[in-house]
Formats: sequence, structure tokens, C-alpha cells
Amino acid sequence: MSLATPPDDTSRLTTRTRHQQEEAMSNAQPLERAVGEGNATPARQRSAEVLKVSTRSRPSAVAGAIAGVMRENGSAEVQSIGAGATNQAIKAVAIARAYLSEEGIDIVCIPSFIDVAIDDEERTAIRLLIERR
Repeated sequence: MSLATPPDDTSRLTTRTRHQQEEAMSNAQPLERAVGEGNATPARQRSAEVLKVSTRSRPSAVAGAIAGVMRENGSAEVQSIGAGATNQAIKAVAIARAYLSEEGIDIVCIPSFIDVAIDDEERTAIRLLIERR
């Protein structure tokens, strides 16, 4: 007799929904309001390039993209939905900080919440604004 129970329909639905959310993240459009923005200026928000991270993103690859955008624009924005994607995003910021410190560039990460529209559905994402210190 096995103690393991087979997944029920809800766990498959949750997994499928999570997968669909990750796939749809590339189509995400920020809504007009962002939560927790503090005193960030709209000009800085528009100039930052948006990098979207999923649970399957490799942190070293995202870190390279962050470092490249930072060198080119001076700021970057990383968006993630869900714990796994946010974990990968945070690891990428830490790695990018190490990459850029070799060039004398020190960065800071300013986290906030942002509402994004994915397939006409509003979702809350984590927004990491990365700027030079």
C-alpha cells in the first residue's frame, strides 16, 4: 500500500495556470498605477528597460541582461509574478551586482508592486527598479 496520493484535478489546474501565466508574462502590459512607488519620478520609470523573469529563467542569463542594460541606460526594471520567478529575479540582481562591481558600478534595487494586464486579466507583479547607487 502506497502512502503517496495522486495529484487531484486542482493541482493540475494550478500547475497549468502557473505555466500559462509564465507564458503570458511576455505579453504583460503595465497598468497605469503602480503600488509602493514612493517618490520615483515618471521619467526614470519610462527610461528603464523592462526585463521579465519566469521561474525557468536562468539567473546568470538575466544578470547578464541586467548588467548590459545598466551599462547602456543606467537603469533597468525587472518584473516577476510568483515566488519562483521572484526568487530567480533576486538571484539575478545579486549576480549582476557582482558583474558590475568589477567595473566600479554599484547598483541598488528598489522593490515595489505593480499591476500588469496579462491576457486581459489584472495580476500583481513584483517590480525591481535597478539603478546606480
